[in-house]
Amino acid sequence: MVGAETRQCRLEEDVRVDVKERMTKRDSIEGGVEPAGLTPAGHEAPLFVLMHTSHPGNVGAAARAIKTMGFTHLALVAPRHADVREQPDALAFASGAGDVLRAARQADTLTQAAGDCGVLVALSSRVRDFGPPLHGPDWLPELAQQAAEQGRRVGFVFGSERYGLDNDTVYRCNALLSLPADSEYASLNLAQAVQIVAWEWRRALGAFRLPPGPPPEVAATQAELQGLLDHAEQALIALGYLDPDAPKKLMPRLSRLAARAALTRQEVHILRGICKMGLERLVDAHAASPPSCNPAPATQSTGSARAPRKAV
Repeated sequence: MVGAETRQCRLEEDVRVDVKERMTKRDSIEGGVEPAGLTPAGHEAPLFVLMHTSHPGNVGAAARAIKTMGFTHLALVAPRHADVREQPDALAFASGAGDVLRAARQADTLTQAAGDCGVLVALSSRVRDFGPPLHGPDWLPELAQQAAEQGRRVGFVFGSERYGLDNDTVYRCNALLSLPADSEYASLNLAQAVQIVAWEWRRALGAFRLPPGPPPEVAATQAELQGLLDHAEQALIALGYLDPDAPKKLMPRLSRLAARAALTRQEVHILRGICKMGLERLVDAHAASPPSCNPAPATQSTGSARAPRKAV
């Protein structure tokens, strides 16, 4: 027994090395959020059932898909390859989910594989006569609540790559679940469908908490905003941009802009610092400039002088 497990681990490691050599770039996205427990209180761990799967790679990819969402229970019903869990492609596509793959149930019938499930959901968009009702992903939160209240385990049943689910299997299920896709090309890869359902179910359970963000900054008070506007008005007058005798609507517009920006106290301090620095530089420039011996009359301007731009 120990020798078999050792050989299995060595085979998985060899396959991983081979996959790394074949990959041209890394296909995983790092990061994630901390799970709020593998399965939230009151919820049975879901079972993902693959029926008559043809390609070992899809089995491995499905194992990886459910593990990324915090699930670990996979069942295989009459796969094409009896040793699918040991197939190189299955191990390669599992890519770190070899434990889920090795622990997968394998049975000849749906009843044997999912006999402990109280609710079976078939993945299919085709409604059968006298078959179970069809739902979309938005229904999953309702199902999660009902299953938790009734203490029933939920199993998601996926058909084969080529034929999907047969009518007999669908009739054994309690509901149909459809993943809406573009009508021009609505064919999802098996592992893609498993990934979507696992993500939707995890979201329905509310089992993932986003990492805490930075603490919110203190919002500026009305008094602080008015102080900023007064300071800005002084700077604009000193720059010659605002004519105090004909201010028009500049200050009301700036007031509206400040209110819409929802400035924080720190942002107000930064803007007032800019105004203060601008006023100090104007004072320094005025003090450093020599007095003019023959100042031009106030009503005249030279051709090269530029009049300050006025506020509108």
